Amino acid sequence: MHSLLLLNGGVGARVAAGRPKQLVHVNGIPILVYALVAADRCAAIEQIVLNYPDGWRDEIEKIVIDFSIATPVSYVPAGRTRHESVARMLPHCQADQVVIHESARPLVSTADFDRLIAHPAENVSYMLPIPFTVAPVDPQTRRVTGALDRSTLRNVQLPQRFAKQSLVAAHRYAETAQRTFTEDATLCSVAGYPVEFIDGDDRNFKVTTPTDVALATHLLSREARSE
Repeated sequence: MHSLLLLNGGVGARVAAGRPKQLVHVNGIPILVYALVAADRCAAIEQIVLNYPDGWRDEIEKIVIDFSIATPVSYVPAGRTRHESVARMLPHCQADQVVIHESARPLVSTADFDRLIAHPAENVSYMLPIPFTVAPVDPQTRRVTGALDRSTLRNVQLPQRFAKQSLVAAHRYAETAQRTFTEDATLCSVAGYPVEFIDGDDRNFKVTTPTDVALATHLLSREARSE
């Protein structure tokens, strides 16, 4: 069985909604609810570890109750960074397999979780090819410093799945090395734990800006009408 770390601690500064972006309503429902419901319907997820921004625990708990989430939920205060949040949440995981997702990706489906969990690799992440050109630069001089082969690069998505012992050891490595990572597939790889990737879906984007909120609203409204 699996524990899900559902990252939910952002304050949504770029959305500028006056509240955490995961509480902004999309199609009449808080963004957080979509990922919660998709995970709740996944039979292999037996526990959800949900973090929350300072001062918002009561509202987060109310959402879990109001939307009848049946999977047991453990609540953990958010860290200062995403990296710190995962490290804080890991000790609360009861299962030997850990799935990581974030509430800011509301278009995830139960089928996405099922496919990830069924993959034979011990550590695996959804990723997408990069359809545009990227270049290494020097931010100080504002000069382009070379070229990158985008066929060897991927856009890292969530959810991801890891063996708990590998993820714990990788975070221990990062603490010892005094390094901070923005997600856990690269962390585990750098720490020496093999990570495979499977092709994701471009609809499973992260809601970060007001434009993202509008796009997510459109897609989720269209799906609701087609059900």
